[in-house]
Amino acid sequence: MNIFKSNRDPRRGAFFCFVISGLLLAQFPIERLGAQESILSSYERNFIRASLAAKAGILRDAATDERAGDFIGELYEFALQFALSNGVFLREDPDMITLVATAAKGAGVAGNKDSVKSLWDLFQLFRDSYSRVEILGALGILGKGDPSIAKNLNQFLEDQNRAFRTGANQDYPVLGACVAALGALGDDSSFPFLFSAMTAGYPQNITQETLKALESIQGNYKDYLLDVIRKNSFPEKAAAFRIGAYNEKLTAGERGELAQAALEVSLDASGTVETALRYDAVTVLTRLKWSPASALAVRNFYRVQTDYKNGAAPKERLLEAIACLGVMNSSEAAQALALQLGYFNSQTESTGEYDEAVILALVGALGDLGDKAAFDYLLYISYLNYPDKIQASAREALNRLKW
Repeated sequence: MNIFKSNRDPRRGAFFCFVISGLLLAQFPIERLGAQESILSSYERNFIRASLAAKAGILRDAATDERAGDFIGELYEFALQFALSNGVFLREDPDMITLVATAAKGAGVAGNKDSVKSLWDLFQLFRDSYSRVEILGALGILGKGDPSIAKNLNQFLEDQNRAFRTGANQDYPVLGACVAALGALGDDSSFPFLFSAMTAGYPQNITQETLKALESIQGNYKDYLLDVIRKNSFPEKAAAFRIGAYNEKLTAGERGELAQAALEVSLDASGTVETALRYDAVTVLTRLKWSPASALAVRNFYRVQTDYKNGAAPKERLLEAIACLGVMNSSEAAQALALQLGYFNSQTESTGEYDEAVILALVGALGDLGDKAAFDYLLYISYLNYPDKIQASAREALNRLKW
């Protein structure tokens, strides 16, 4: 209950504040040893004597003192302790909220790590966005290297993610500040919680802040993403793949590993998300020319080939699968393509029907591979009734074979 909004005699409220001030003055003696402590004592004394509405101003004035570097951190902690002592009664009071926000922000700027516990206690006590956002900003600065702070914020974020998925309303400024604080802390324990937030369906600004925080996590970022691709649900696998495969901060090899893992987990799966992940992985593998995925690319080619024949995959997917094999630099890839070309040659010879785009893709990919296993199949094109464009492409491919 807010004592300043009580219907009781206002003199009782004044007496209450007087008692609090007296108790705090008794707890923090005015007499200090040394000039530095006497400056702090002076500001503490002014702080206690000031009205609640004026206390934040005392802190702001102290911050401009040319000697502030000698005492300001302790003064902010003094103010935070005051807020803790009286927050149960005044946590909805606008002046107390302003005081907490001012002291929290100042503590972060001052770098006073001794305020970490007070800040976390206040975060749990207060429920308004203003003070909580400033507290989280300070914790992101002061909590570095303190595993308990990362653990507490991880748990808070997990609770918010769970509540959001059940349809509960969110305090988005506080949520965003929590994500930013975890990014600033960079503790590797935060990765799964941040990743869960990124895939929860929050507004775009929160998702972008989460992605930024994820990239700030210490440790092997690629390994974190690989772990998600291998273990999590398919929507989260797809999200992890997208984060990593197009991230220029990762090396080409790291992105290739992620694409290879994505193809592996999606190759035998069905469903819209799973199929889209497989096709995306093939595209990335082709662009990166990631030959360690050759065996998987061959398996994908045979699956797409079957789906294409059955009308379950469009021609574009078959062309993508062919292009992927064309950069695998392996004999198994060349063998798969050569056999497919042989099949289409036979079909053309017996029916006269063929798909020019598919034949050109096969011929071009075999030329790129340069494997001599393709010689007979490419040469046979010259005996068939293919148009000049295919004939010229086959001759070029033959000239590129390695002997």
